[in-house]
Amino acid sequence: MSFSSQSRTVPSSILIIGSGVFGLSTAFSLSKNPLFKNSSITLVDRQQFPAPDGSSIDSSRIIRSDYASPAYTRLASAAQVHWRTTYRDHYHENGLCLTASGPEQTYVTESLANVQSLGTCKVQVLKSQDEIKKVSGTTNASGSIGYVNWSSGWADAEGAMRQLYAQVSATGRVNFVTDTVTRLLISHSTTAVTGVQLSSNRTLTADLTILAAGAWTPSLLDLRGVAKSTGQILCYLPLNPTEQSVLAPKPTLLNLSNGLFMIPPSNGTLKIARHGHGYTNPVTLPNPERPESGETITVSLPMTVVDDPNLEVPIEGQRECRAFLSQLHPELSTRPFTKTRICWYTDTRTGDFLISHHPKYTGLFVATGGSGHAFKFLPVIGDQIVECVLGQTPEDFRGKWEWPARAVPEEAWEGDGSRGGPVEMVLGEEIAKGNRRGKL
Repeated sequence: MSFSSQSRTVPSSILIIGSGVFGLSTAFSLSKNPLFKNSSITLVDRQQFPAPDGSSIDSSRIIRSDYASPAYTRLASAAQVHWRTTYRDHYHENGLCLTASGPEQTYVTESLANVQSLGTCKVQVLKSQDEIKKVSGTTNASGSIGYVNWSSGWADAEGAMRQLYAQVSATGRVNFVTDTVTRLLISHSTTAVTGVQLSSNRTLTADLTILAAGAWTPSLLDLRGVAKSTGQILCYLPLNPTEQSVLAPKPTLLNLSNGLFMIPPSNGTLKIARHGHGYTNPVTLPNPERPESGETITVSLPMTVVDDPNLEVPIEGQRECRAFLSQLHPELSTRPFTKTRICWYTDTRTGDFLISHHPKYTGLFVATGGSGHAFKFLPVIGDQIVECVLGQTPEDFRGKWEWPARAVPEEAWEGDGSRGGPVEMVLGEEIAKGNRRGKL
């Protein structure tokens, strides 16, 4: 049996690859949906949950309805209802200060208009650096103009993911498998995907395979020109109880022009990070769709602490975070980082998610392209993915989440206007530069 947007036959078996935001939330939505009450659901991940290098297994993530796109503003606002209720133990609503000082001011202006149109957000427009400095409680301003949305906030990402995992487990509907998927089972004569091959030499078969492997997705499907994996920088430093109490009530500060942001501290730790263009990690591998052909492709894939326990953010990234911290809170600028981490995104051409039946292979649905902003939708994205599986893409996301009509060379990607900072950095090259220059 195949299942596609043209076939409404409910699959008797569903296989989900990946236990991140898209995969886990989809498993939960399927397990609750009466339409799938007789469908078996299996979720496979290469790591026991929670994966130590999963992008959403982290101390904090921004929760905002602040988007230049009205569709994402609407959906993020709907998600916030759940953050304030179902996930309230992990959510902190102390505002988001969104600023810019270059072309990204357009995104800020459009985002402001969208949140104001909701009519439910408490918004304060910031017209000068002095106003930014005052509201963010910093020594100096970051950005020239902006606004603070006091109805946005941040969440304990790992805590929320653990809660969702417990909810999925409690349904008794999902069979969790820990193993590495090495390839999709593709029949090129029928163009059907029937499951996956595992590193243990087992195979898992299903009527419908949902590929939600995050930044590892390009290792299983040729996504050149459609989606690519980029590594983003996270740095953490310790605070004493007094510093924690002073900084904890402040809003998250996000400067779209340089991509740098600071989330209020929790448990005595402050996080500085960059939402930018990221590092690529080019890897040459057999074409995942035809591994037997001898053809190879080169794509960017994650390199994490699972691959190298000593991996740290390159010196370039640490210096950027240190300079940002020096500008905001000079008294903390010389304090050593507790740890650093590279967090992997799956970027798309426009920053939109890729939630679609594969245009060529029946029995394969792809849910990826989180583009660094998927986590906030944790409470609602699973239901949206299931709607797309059923061929019922939400009206305001039609044309955004579908498979693109053509691949576009990555150097021609326009993005969504929210990324700042340096471009075209290769992780291995930046690590080598740091090794030559010495550590901070």
